Amino acid sequence: MRKIGGYLAFFGGFAIILKFFDRVPRLLFWIYTWGDTVAWIIMVAFLVAGLAMLFLAPAPEEEVVETKPNEITNKEENESIS
Repeated sequence: MRKIGGYLAFFGGFAIILKFFDRVPRLLFWIYTWGDTVAWIIMVAFLVAGLAMLFLAPAPEEEVVETKPNEITNKEENESIS
């Protein structure tokens, strides 16, 4: 989900920035067929939806490795005996 949100936010922001330079990305050229106002609505919607998906999606869980206290003390005892 986070990856899709990142792509949506990137393309929405990229399209908005390029609009100021009078450049249109080929991937988003279709949004201008309905007019300039609708194109702006779609670009902003891409940006907002992408950022929402990016920040509201749950973070990937990290694997937690548990060590038992006895394993640590046994290793220390074995090293001191040797």
